[in-house]
Amino acid sequence: MGSTVPDGTERDGVSAFAEVWAAALAETGYAGMDQRTLVARVREYTEVLAEAVRTERFAPEPVERVGVAVVELRFAAARTLAASVRLIGEDLLRAVGAEGDPTAARRVPAVQGAFAAGFTTAMQDRIFRDQEAIRRAALDARRGAESALLASEARFRAMFTQAAVGICISDADGHVIEANAALADMLGYRVSQLRHMPVTELRHPDEDPEAVNSLDALRSGERDHFRGERLLRRADGSPLRTDLSVSLVRDEVGVPQFLVAMAEDVTERHQLQQRLRHQADHDPLTGLANRALFAERLATAFARGDDHRVGLCYLDLDGFKVINDSLGHDIGDELLVAIAARLDHLVSAEDRMVARMGGDEFVVLVENSTRANLEALAGRILRALAEPIPIGGHRLAVSASIGLVERAVADATPAETMRDADVTLYWAKADGKNRWVAYDPERNAREVARFTLSARMPAAVESEEFYVDYQPIVRLSDGAMTGVEALVRWAHPEFGRLGPDRFIGLAEETGLIVALGRWVLREAAGQARRWRDRYGDRAPVVSVNLAARQTQEPDLVADVSTIIAAAGLPPSSIQLELTESAIMGTTGGPLRTLRELADLGIRIAIDDFGTGYSNLAYLRHLPVHAIKLAGSFMEGVGNPHTLDPGDETIVTTLVSLSHALGHQVIAEGVEDSAQADRLREIGCDSAQGWLFAKAGPPGEIERMLDQQLLTAPAQRTR
Repeated sequence: MGSTVPDGTERDGVSAFAEVWAAALAETGYAGMDQRTLVARVREYTEVLAEAVRTERFAPEPVERVGVAVVELRFAAARTLAASVRLIGEDLLRAVGAEGDPTAARRVPAVQGAFAAGFTTAMQDRIFRDQEAIRRAALDARRGAESALLASEARFRAMFTQAAVGICISDADGHVIEANAALADMLGYRVSQLRHMPVTELRHPDEDPEAVNSLDALRSGERDHFRGERLLRRADGSPLRTDLSVSLVRDEVGVPQFLVAMAEDVTERHQLQQRLRHQADHDPLTGLANRALFAERLATAFARGDDHRVGLCYLDLDGFKVINDSLGHDIGDELLVAIAARLDHLVSAEDRMVARMGGDEFVVLVENSTRANLEALAGRILRALAEPIPIGGHRLAVSASIGLVERAVADATPAETMRDADVTLYWAKADGKNRWVAYDPERNAREVARFTLSARMPAAVESEEFYVDYQPIVRLSDGAMTGVEALVRWAHPEFGRLGPDRFIGLAEETGLIVALGRWVLREAAGQARRWRDRYGDRAPVVSVNLAARQTQEPDLVADVSTIIAAAGLPPSSIQLELTESAIMGTTGGPLRTLRELADLGIRIAIDDFGTGYSNLAYLRHLPVHAIKLAGSFMEGVGNPHTLDPGDETIVTTLVSLSHALGHQVIAEGVEDSAQADRLREIGCDSAQGWLFAKAGPPGEIERMLDQQLLTAPAQRTR
């Protein structure tokens, strides 16, 4: 049973543990060997236990064999089991040098359980063998001759009186004929008090009715043997948990004559099993139910019928990592314990349960719930957590984000409910923390769709599911088309045609905006080349949107230069547009990038101007050629009935200042001729919007250019 230990330090620890264990065993029984031999034998067992703690994949069989071996050494008392299990804990972890190993610490209960299982199995087998010997002795005493009867009776009496387990013989009417001292000690009686006592007086009122029925069947002769755990009643009325084995002895014609019962006190073993079960189902830090027990309780709730309702409050502490990092993990652990106590106090009802899911996450299960009482509970939780908690000289106040799910069990599974609670918790975090958010199927559908788009986007770029539409930019002085804006679209195989508002934000979040922007620029440059081949110098300037993330790419200038060169275009044929908020915050490397692009001859425009910083002083230092006024200002332009004339005043001012800085001005979102006329009077250079055309395929642009050439070829100038 031995194994090789890895180093001298652990070898010394194993030897010391073996000596302590051997001394504890010697106090509980007699093995018939000297102490040196006993220590050597116990050391072999210790190495098996040490290997079980260290191993990556735990196998209970070797540890169970250690428990059997201890019983075979004649150490079979209940005190032996209790002493051994206590040692196979932190003492064993120290012996193998694994005190700080959380994996080894979690494996200790399994090692204790396997040892206890092997020990009790061997003990039960030993009792069963003793019982069979007693039963055979009783039969021999009855059937044998006088001399054999006397000898058999002597053997029986010796075994009966000296046995460590309790033994009772009762007649078919249910009265005790004889009991040994071990049984009397267990029950708190004298042997003389047990004689002639009705067996029913030894039954505990809380005993399992099935066990009572089995014993009644023995007395009636319906069965010959019973074995199992049974509650007996002590003299003071307290319960005694025993492992009881009862056999029926019949006379020559098969009539039930008396019963032989053997009882072992398994109270300590039962308590140990309860402690091990509690450790397996509860969080060791807070004492709350753990994830496994919570999942079991949730599954039970869902099994109670379609009309049953459940609610979940899934909460996560806001900023708990900051407390751990700044004040230390010990303070953090104390805070978790205090928070767990507050939550447990709030949900102490029988139909509610609070569990720690790990880290700083907790979940509350409410059965027979309603939306209103779940929301009220979430509010109480937030208020309870806001009360400062004194820990380690600090008064710590924390907040939490809570996701709520309340539904009938017929509407989902436990796994789906936990998933929805987790998603809703994320919403609470995203919405600003220190709040609860209830599950919303429509919002979830949007989030799922958003995730689906995000997941498919890389493949969509590769498979060219994206395409580019173009919207004309018209010179207001003569109505000539001078440029177009390239607008990317997504022909999604499931969701159909998607505008940029559905996926550009996702592309920026995932970083795919760089690859997508490069593809759009390549497509736009190729189309600009085709228009230049067809229309020459009358081809429109093509504007392409540039995301702020793209300006941070070190290869942007090289990429743009390569794409334009590959298309054979003059750089002035391309205009790159950045939003105001992006370009106004551009400094350092991104600003140098814009200047390098401008130095190549590429035009730079500010998109949606007027909605962000509007810092014209800073604008003087940027390499900008054009300003595109935000479409939100167009509502009040050219409209005599507007309640707010401020839009027209702002547009007039921005046009004047932009011209003073040498920038062209393009108005976006122009939808009617009154707006266009007023913009022309103000002095705005160009405009785009539905008044002129919606964004469309290149063929629509070519149709408009051809019509323009037919109607005013002589006026078409650049």
